[in-house]
Amino acid sequence: MERNDALWAARLGRGWRTIEQAAAQLQKHGQRLLDDPHFTVSARTWRRWEGSRPGWPAEETAIVVHDVFGRWPEDLGFTTPPGWIRPEHHEEADVKRRAFVSVTAAALVAGPVAAQHVDPALIDYFQEQLEGHYRADMFLGPHDLIGTVSAQYQLIDKLVRSAQGETRRGLLRVGAAYAALVGWLYQDAGDMDGAAFWRGVTQEIAVRSRDPHLIGYSLVNQAQVRTDLGDGHAVVDLCEAALDDAGRLAPKVRVMSLQQQAHGASLIGDRSAVDRLIDQADGLLPRVDDDLPWGNACRRTPGYLEVQRATCYGRLGLGAEAVSLWSQVLS
Repeated sequence: MERNDALWAARLGRGWRTIEQAAAQLQKHGQRLLDDPHFTVSARTWRRWEGSRPGWPAEETAIVVHDVFGRWPEDLGFTTPPGWIRPEHHEEADVKRRAFVSVTAAALVAGPVAAQHVDPALIDYFQEQLEGHYRADMFLGPHDLIGTVSAQYQLIDKLVRSAQGETRRGLLRVGAAYAALVGWLYQDAGDMDGAAFWRGVTQEIAVRSRDPHLIGYSLVNQAQVRTDLGDGHAVVDLCEAALDDAGRLAPKVRVMSLQQQAHGASLIGDRSAVDRLIDQADGLLPRVDDDLPWGNACRRTPGYLEVQRATCYGRLGLGAEAVSLWSQVLS
């Protein structure tokens, strides 16, 4: 007769020589752990567990088994049922949620703040700091910068509440750029919840600034998140929205929108659209000459658009074409 050798060996390892002894000891341990005098494990149940087709224990029983053996039921020969999530994974999710709330709360200064004089020179100060953060990101990666940049955004948000006129408008513009960078850092770190939150902050601040270039940029930011989520249609929708009034947009914003829309097209399997959009962006690239502090990867990265095309080709399953492009770019 077949048996569940993993549980049998674990039982003997605990010194429980019989099934009756094992059931009694597990029941005693569970009543103490769960503070529940009605928790029971019968010898008949344990005998079934050690059989060839062990039944799956209830979640509280699984917790007791883990506390006794240091292993979850699936590691003790039980067949994992559909939808089973280890309780420790629930705890990990709670930890991640608490961390998300605490970090993203940096974007939101709660309640009224004391009025203060805001010098217009602060706009240039924050813009200069932003360029340094972009450079640091290339050397450090996201994790070491998230706290620093989000804290600076919080300061900008606080100053915006006291600033007036063009100073306020300028701080909103630079604040949107900071929020966009934090969103990218979260996305680069693989935290899509954090990325989506900060992309939303970016869009809010961009709309408040009334700056059409920043509003377009914020939509491209949202499209980047949707690209990583594999939602090609949403990427296309967002980029088309950014390009609705293309005549008002700086060439750089149009380049960013077109190349991101190409990523969306690759996600829905439209190669012809990929090439058309990248070619359009390529025609605009020589015209990128603004002094906006954000979104400058397109002019500081050699072969920027061919990198995007190669990435799209890879996503489309065009391995040979992608390899050929990557070889050109890397050389």
